[in-house]
Amino acid sequence: MIGALEIELHLPAVRSLKEKRAVLRPIIESSRSRYRVAIAETGYQDLHQRAVIEVAAVASAGRVVTEELDAVERLVWSSPGVEVIASRRWWSEEE
Repeated sequence: MIGALEIELHLPAVRSLKEKRAVLRPIIESSRSRYRVAIAETGYQDLHQRAVIEVAAVASAGRVVTEELDAVERLVWSSPGVEVIASRRWWSEEE
């Protein structure tokens, strides 16, 4: 089972791309170290108050993928200075 999560963010207090990186870096690094996921900033890289991060998880059981994506989503929602605009998930499974 493969699961993907896309989270669109608003960073209202950020005034520069450097500040944006300072807000996103802990989210990305924490997700990588705590959970078995791949994560990257994929959208609005040239805008300082907007961001899109995408997360991917792979496991033999769908329940495990769901738990990993849920944990990352909770981490993002609880991060200071970040407002979630939208969150979307995709699933793919090989038979």
